[in-house]
Amino acid sequence: MANEQMRPAVSFLLLLNFFMYLILALIGGWAINKAIDHGFIIGPELVLPAHFKPIFFPIGNFATGFFVFFAVIAGAVGAASAISGFNHMRFWNYDSLQPAAATGLIAWLLTLLAMGFGIANMMQTLNLSQRTMEAFTIILSATQFLYIAAIHGGNERMNRM
Repeated sequence: MANEQMRPAVSFLLLLNFFMYLILALIGGWAINKAIDHGFIIGPELVLPAHFKPIFFPIGNFATGFFVFFAVIAGAVGAASAISGFNHMRFWNYDSLQPAAATGLIAWLLTLLAMGFGIANMMQTLNLSQRTMEAFTIILSATQFLYIAAIHGGNERMNRM
């Protein structure tokens, strides 16, 4: 039965995505911490610089701030999607498919959004951590899509009973 044959592939993709989203969120948290520590320091008697950007990162270009924030959000939602996917792996029925598919789709769309900012950033990046985040978002966009396709392919015409 095709239903049971997809379980090993889904569980592999689920574990891979969970750990990659976790690493993406951790590296993004480090980048936000670095931006907070090394950002603009404005004293009470000083005014804001003329070209002040509220999302300022000392690494990368102007898209870096948006990329890091969306990557952290995608990492958190992706990890939550994996937790929902673990629940689906446990029951493997039609009723557990909807939350796993919905959260997986939302995580995939947020990953695609972060990947778009990462690709805009890619050619001018010199920082190894930022290149790692960009590579992870590209890989995660593919593996998350495969995960969504696998859970839909493995749950063909399940009954609600």
